[in-house]
Amino acid sequence: MHGPEGDLIQARHPSNKVHVKGTAVNPDGAAERPASERHVPVLLDRCVGLLAPGIEAGIAARGRAVVVDCTLGMGGHSEALLQRFPDLHLIGLDRDEQALALAGARLEPFSNRTDLVHAIYDEIADVVEDLGFDGIDGVLFDLGVSSLQLDERDRGFAYSYDAPLDMRMDTSRGPTAADIVNEYSETDLVRIIRAWGEEKFAGRIASSIVEGRKVKPFATTEQLVDAIRSVVPAAAARTGGHPAKRTFQALRIEVNEELDVLDRAIPAAMGALHVGGRVVVMSYHSLEDKITKRHFAEGSRSSAPAGFPVELEEHKAQYKVLTRGTEKPTDQEIAENSRAASAKLRAVERILKRN
Repeated sequence: MHGPEGDLIQARHPSNKVHVKGTAVNPDGAAERPASERHVPVLLDRCVGLLAPGIEAGIAARGRAVVVDCTLGMGGHSEALLQRFPDLHLIGLDRDEQALALAGARLEPFSNRTDLVHAIYDEIADVVEDLGFDGIDGVLFDLGVSSLQLDERDRGFAYSYDAPLDMRMDTSRGPTAADIVNEYSETDLVRIIRAWGEEKFAGRIASSIVEGRKVKPFATTEQLVDAIRSVVPAAAARTGGHPAKRTFQALRIEVNEELDVLDRAIPAAMGALHVGGRVVVMSYHSLEDKITKRHFAEGSRSSAPAGFPVELEEHKAQYKVLTRGTEKPTDQEIAENSRAASAKLRAVERILKRN
């Protein structure tokens, strides 16, 4: 986690618009097992392969390429990119300070070619500018909850064991999942569980939560799972997976404002690219994928009016979609990493930049 002098760079948040250099963080538990032993990167070869032409174009044009890993996590994708391309400078973003600490240790051999930044990925344009780069050659998004966050029991992301009901990716700020289930109105709970979790029993679950918190405020994942189990029919659980899966997804998205952030981040990443640069996005549920698909489609479409006889320069699409639909992991990749099973991959390349 290094800035020019080897310090962690803490990026601006909504309440702090300026980058501040400080000492590297090492949250409790971050140094237990190295990241390389805890994380199997999803679709690693395909992601590197999709980003490679943009990196090579940047090196050819400017002697160096810059890639932003918007979801650094435990640094697996970034390590592979840095190993393959000696003329690559990598900017790693993560809102999770524990992930930054683990990735920083993993990427220490490349410290002179990395800037690891405590930031949310919709801040990409400001981070790139503040670090003094006039554009970038590649961007990677590996969305959703990370392996680290699922494995650290006290984070409260998993419904399979009891833990504090937290779910914040950045534990230094913001409301927790407990705050939401204890304070949101029943109407708002129905809305987020239905919209973000795509849960057809949202009404029953919200009502169970409201009744349960009258007796005792929710503080743990086990309490919430019990409240959900009590109203989801057993038959639905047999066919649709764990009955709490969709509600936990909805709460995680709400706590971290994931979809709103992504809706800002995708166009910001596309706008920061040099010509030839690429954005690669891995999503894990339909809501993320729909946002990605929409922005990629808009960027790759001509803006010429219907029936216009000649496509003028200002009407030409600035981007080209590189993937046909979504690409999915192979059976072998799923066998090596079960969390890859729901991954959907899309990529786009910048082919034109207007003045």
